[in-house]
Amino acid sequence: MRKNWPIWTGCATALWSFAYGVLGVFWAAGGAGYPFATVEDDRSTASLLEGAPVGVVAPAMAVLGFTGAVVAVLMTVRRPRGWLPQAFGAVLAVGLALAIPDYTPLAILALSPALLVFAFTGIPGQQGGLEDVLYWHRVNVLLLFLGGLLWAATAIAYHRRAREACVSCGRRHGPPTAWTTPESALRWGRRAVWVAVLSNVPYEFTRVAWYFGWPLGISDEFRRMMADTPGMLEMGLAMAVLGIGGSVLTHGLVRRWGEVYPRWIWWRAGRRVPPSRAIVPAAIVAVVLIPAGLMNLRLIDDNPGSAWGLVMPGVLWVGWGTALGVAAYAYYLRRRSTCTRCGRGEPAEPVLETIS
Repeated sequence: MRKNWPIWTGCATALWSFAYGVLGVFWAAGGAGYPFATVEDDRSTASLLEGAPVGVVAPAMAVLGFTGAVVAVLMTVRRPRGWLPQAFGAVLAVGLALAIPDYTPLAILALSPALLVFAFTGIPGQQGGLEDVLYWHRVNVLLLFLGGLLWAATAIAYHRRAREACVSCGRRHGPPTAWTTPESALRWGRRAVWVAVLSNVPYEFTRVAWYFGWPLGISDEFRRMMADTPGMLEMGLAMAVLGIGGSVLTHGLVRRWGEVYPRWIWWRAGRRVPPSRAIVPAAIVAVVLIPAGLMNLRLIDDNPGSAWGLVMPGVLWVGWGTALGVAAYAYYLRRRSTCTRCGRGEPAEPVLETIS
């Protein structure tokens, strides 16, 4: 299964693109359910295409969808030829996964434990059920985000094949590039960790300040409105605490306890940490932070002057997500072993003994 992932990913990308091509034709012909139509405020999203005219977006979606389905199949089954297909895939990946979405992927990830409980208990307050949270406008954003990830995987596989590298690990014949060695990866990985940690400090600081009554970056009236809204300040505090916890865990990407379970995890103490347990969560968080940060960047004009605390800390999520992704990749380069597909690479280096 792992050795055939480029084929499965390419097929899934083609099917996703074809499905949205069909939907584009349907919406262009006047079909119901156009996901970017203007709706009431409590159902709208902050997607880049929110409110865009169906007469423009739907035909473009049809053309890109059907073209993408053909290109994805060709990128998967044919020998790589030129840079144009991977450029097409890269543009779609960035547009679908990072530019068009809003905070929805991040919110769903952060609230997934609560949503799982709410599926059985119902949502407290005036919300009717999960359909009041996962409505079509929002589900469409998640589907576009998924499509972007599929296109990214397809483009990466094509790029590796074009370079005559292993599609699984990316290695080529010959000695590794200097910056990919474990020693180099540790150096630039440390810098990326600190950028990631510091990028979220303004968000954490403002939300904690609001909870304890200091309207930092917002007006007094807006702070009182939040205090009068049940759970609003508490949610901000919870997100800040979650961010602080994530910052602590991020240090594990360059610390020994990120490779060997520490003593305080007594049931696993001394055992090696499987690389995927650090890489997968870090990569997921990194990729959902960037569209949320870009959304805040688009909202700056709506919150000028004294309302900087609402969006400016969130803009830094672009740096947070990028740096976290870089740090996770550095961790991967240090922890990867001999590739089971191509047989290249040496066994993983010994774990870190000290970090200066």
